Amino acid sequence: MKNAVNVLIYLKETWFLDRIYLSIKWKCYMSNLPAVLWLSTSPSFSRFEQPLIRYLSNQISIAQWEYLQTPDEPASLDAALILLHDYLKSHNRPIHLIGHSTSGLLGLLYTRKYPERVKSLTLLGVGAHPNVDWQAHYYSLLELLNCSRQIVLAQMVYNLFGYQNNNYTKRLIQILEQDLNTSVSPHSLFRRVSSTPGGVPVPLMVCGSTNDVIIDPRALQEWVKCFKEGDVLWECPQGPHFFHYFYPQQVGRKIIKFWQGIPVNQSNTTSQKVCTEMLPQTESH
Repeated sequence: MKNAVNVLIYLKETWFLDRIYLSIKWKCYMSNLPAVLWLSTSPSFSRFEQPLIRYLSNQISIAQWEYLQTPDEPASLDAALILLHDYLKSHNRPIHLIGHSTSGLLGLLYTRKYPERVKSLTLLGVGAHPNVDWQAHYYSLLELLNCSRQIVLAQMVYNLFGYQNNNYTKRLIQILEQDLNTSVSPHSLFRRVSSTPGGVPVPLMVCGSTNDVIIDPRALQEWVKCFKEGDVLWECPQGPHFFHYFYPQQVGRKIIKFWQGIPVNQSNTTSQKVCTEMLPQTESH
């Protein structure tokens, strides 16, 4: 199967009973347009997104947009950007975008290209250098350490999820291997892709964790230089890279508060801030 898109619509209160599933190549359309679109470029990690999506779906209409590709296709976000735009251009109003890691990078790139279609952007586990993800760390360790792939993946399980017993570690290693084969992360053993920091012209929220070794607090704080007035930086006081899986209610409350604080007639015509020294609005823990 060529690259394709899935859209999952979560209905308030009864998301697990009334989930509408669409799997249509190239284009997707919905009659009930959501207020929020959760981006997912790593189907293997979808299970870690569900607790937060469930929490948010009880507060606001939300859909999950999944990008799928086969292992034979080149890792590139270009096709994902085209398909995402094909979907969003059918909407008659801007939408809140949210994504974790590489999915957040997709949202960032899309927002910079089509800001008029985005009401706000929420990034989870995305540093000021947004191309950095778990795979960049994995390939760096694989190149640095004189040990097997399985040992490096076991170390990545600890880095991403904290301590796990042997059974959970083996299962999580399988999930990481799946992501290495299907994710559109731009990194490989032969190259690591860098990017230029910068903000977006729409309201921006960046969430991270104080215990995340992939996107550490220093990488999060670098966003401050790129923020404009009203942008929000929030750090979860605990939880590794998938902090939103372990603490969905705590993360969800902060995101809902951010969305509620955006003016109804928010204009996205302001110029993009690229690493200015303007201080952000920082949420307390």
